[in-house]
Amino acid sequence: MYLMAVGAAASALLLSGCAGASPAAEPTAEPGAGTGAGAGYPVMIDNCGTDVTVEAAPERIVTIKSSATELLLALGLADRIVGSAFLDGPLPASLDKAGADLNVVSDFVPGQEAVLGLTPDFVYAGWESNFSAEGVGERAGLSDLGIGSYVSPAACKGEGYMPDPLTFDSVFDEITEAGAIFGAEEAAAELVADQQETLAALQPTDDDTTALWYSSGTDTPYVGAGIGSPNMILEAAGLTNVFADVKDTWTSVGWESVVEANPSVIVLVDATWNTAASKIANLEANPATQQLDAVKAKHYIVLPFAATEAGIRNVEAAASTIEQFAALEPSTVG
Repeated sequence: MYLMAVGAAASALLLSGCAGASPAAEPTAEPGAGTGAGAGYPVMIDNCGTDVTVEAAPERIVTIKSSATELLLALGLADRIVGSAFLDGPLPASLDKAGADLNVVSDFVPGQEAVLGLTPDFVYAGWESNFSAEGVGERAGLSDLGIGSYVSPAACKGEGYMPDPLTFDSVFDEITEAGAIFGAEEAAAELVADQQETLAALQPTDDDTTALWYSSGTDTPYVGAGIGSPNMILEAAGLTNVFADVKDTWTSVGWESVVEANPSVIVLVDATWNTAASKIANLEANPATQQLDAVKAKHYIVLPFAATEAGIRNVEAAASTIEQFAALEPSTVG
C-alpha cells in the first residue's frame, strides 16, 4: 500500500515536474533561457544514452554522490534538494553555509523506497550504477513515475559517451547543462567563468616529475589511469601520470608495475573508508614499495575523495596538488 501511494504521488509530479525518455537526442533550450518557471524549457538531452526531457525546472531533487550535491549547492539550489546520499566526504568550507540544512538520507546508495518516500521529481546521480533495481531504481522505471534523471556525463560508460579523455571543458559543459536542466543558467555561467579564470591562473610545475595516483586497495592498488579525472588533474598540475597509457579512468594494477614505474610523487586519495594515512602505512610496510623513491622521501600529496571525481572541485584539486608539490623537499623530486 505504501509503495502504491508513493507511486501515485510521484506520478502526479509529472504534471508540474519533468519526465525522462524523450525521443530527442541533442541538448536544446529556448534562446534567452532564464530562471523563471517556464523559461528555457523544455530542455532535451541525450544523457549517457538515455533521452531526457525536462519540461520545467525540477523542484524536489534527490542527489547521489558529492559531485552532484556540491554542484547544485554551488548553483544556489539548496532549497530544492529534498535528500542527498552517498556523500564522499564533508562539504568544502565554501559550501558549508549552503549545505547547512542538507538532508542526508544514506551514507551509501539509498533504496528506491527511501527515495520515493521523498516524493522527488528528479534524481541527479554521480554514477550510472546508482540507477539500478538495487539502488534508487532504474531510469526507465523512474520515468514511468514522472521522475526525471540525470547522470554526470563524466561517469558515462557506454560507447560514444565515456569522455575520452575527460577534460576541464567536459566538466564545465556539465555545469552548463545542469544550469539548463535546473533553471540556473546564470549561476552556472558565473561558476564556469570563475573556474576557467582560476584554471588559467594555475602555474603547474615545469619539472619532469612522475606521479602515481593511488586511490584505494592494499593487495591490488586501484590507481588513476589515462582518460579520467586523475590524469586530468595531474596534467593540470604539471605531473606525469605513470599509468597515463592505460585507456581507462581508473584501473587495477600489480605492485610490481608500481615498483617498475618508481614514481617521484604519490598522490593519495583520502576517504573515510580508505584513508591517506592507511595508504601511507601500507606503502611503508610493504617490502617492495618501501624502496620506492617517493616513499623513502615521503613525497606524498593528499587530496580528499570528493575533489577527485569529475566536478566543481577539480580545479581546486589541481591547485592543491601544485601547492603541495611545491612544499616537498626539492632535493629528491624529479
